[in-house]
Amino acid sequence: MAITDELAALQESTLADIAKAENTEALDQVRVAVLGKAGTLTAYLRSMGQVPPEERAVVGKTVNATRVVVEDALASRKKELEAAELDAAISAAAVDVTLPGRAQQMGTRHLINRITDEICEVFLGLGYTVAYGPEVETDYYNFEALNAAADHPSRSMQDTFYVHDLSGDASKVRGESDVLLRTQTSGVQVHVMEDQELPIYIVAPGKVYRRDVADPSHLPQFNQIEGLVVDKNITFGDLKGTLDYVCKKIFGEERKTRFRAHYFPFTEPSAEVDVSCGICHGEGCRFCKGTGWLELLGCGMVDPNVLRMSGIDPEEYSGFAFGLGVERAACLKYNVPDLRMLLEGDMRFLRQF
Repeated sequence: MAITDELAALQESTLADIAKAENTEALDQVRVAVLGKAGTLTAYLRSMGQVPPEERAVVGKTVNATRVVVEDALASRKKELEAAELDAAISAAAVDVTLPGRAQQMGTRHLINRITDEICEVFLGLGYTVAYGPEVETDYYNFEALNAAADHPSRSMQDTFYVHDLSGDASKVRGESDVLLRTQTSGVQVHVMEDQELPIYIVAPGKVYRRDVADPSHLPQFNQIEGLVVDKNITFGDLKGTLDYVCKKIFGEERKTRFRAHYFPFTEPSAEVDVSCGICHGEGCRFCKGTGWLELLGCGMVDPNVLRMSGIDPEEYSGFAFGLGVERAACLKYNVPDLRMLLEGDMRFLRQF
C-alpha cells in the first residue's frame, strides 16, 4: 500500500475516533495518539528521510494536509464537547427555586451572659447603675480596703492567683506581690466609694478568679455580680427586702428566700441567702440534699471600717453589700446539676436555653 493510501486510511480512522469521543479527556487521548511525540502521524513526518526523493513532495504535502484536517476536526469537536460539558455543569448546579429556602441558623447569647444581663436589668429597674473595674487588681482593693487583714486565709497562695514581678525582686517572686487576679468584684465597690458622690446604688458584674479545682459546684474562673448601697438610714430590712424582691424576679414569684447568719470580713452583720428548691418546692429532694433550700449568695451590712477606708463617715452613712455567682444562679434557675456543663460548649445542652 502506498504511503498516500496509508495516510488516507489514518485520516479516516482518526476522524471516526474524534467523532466518537464523548468528552474532552477522551478527545485529548485521540490527539496525543495521532499528533503527539509518539503519534502515528508524527511518525510519518519523522520518516520523511526514508521516502524516495521523487515521492517526498507528494508524501509531504499529503502528511501536512492530513495534519490540518485532523487539527481542524479536533478543534471543532473540542468546542462542541466543552459547550456540552458547560451546559451539564450549569444544569447540575442549578437552584430549584420551588424548594424551601435554607435558613441560616441564628446564634443566641450564652446562658451566662443572659443571666448576667437579666440580673442587671432587675437592679436597673430599682434605680441602680452598673459599674465595672479591672480584672487585674491590687492587694489593697481586693483585700485591705475590704477589711481583710494581712493574715486573712483568702490571701494565701493556695486561694489566690498572684501576678509576680519578674524584674528580679526575690521577695515578689516568693509570692509577696501586691498584684493579683481579683477574687471578687468587691474591689469595684471600693473604687466607686472613692470616686463617686453619695448616695451609691450600684451592681458590679465581671469575671473573678480563685484557685479552686473544678467540680460540680466550683470553678477556678467564674462570673460574679456584687452590689453595694451606701446611703443614710440604710438598714438590714432594706437588704432583706431588696434581695427577696430580686430573687422572686429571677426565679419566680413562688420561690422563697432564707437568711442564715454567716461571717464575711467586709460586712457586719453578715448572712448567706438561700432560695427554695425549684424541683421539690421546698419539700426536700436529692437536688437540694433533702433540705428544701439551695445556697445562692452572701450579703451583709457594710462594715464601718470599710466605709472609713474609703473616706465615708459611718456615723452618717450606712449601707449593705451582696455578691452572687452568675453560674450558680443559672444552675439554680434551670436546675442544672453541674456548673461545668455551662462551659463545655455542648450545643445539645446550650440550645435548651
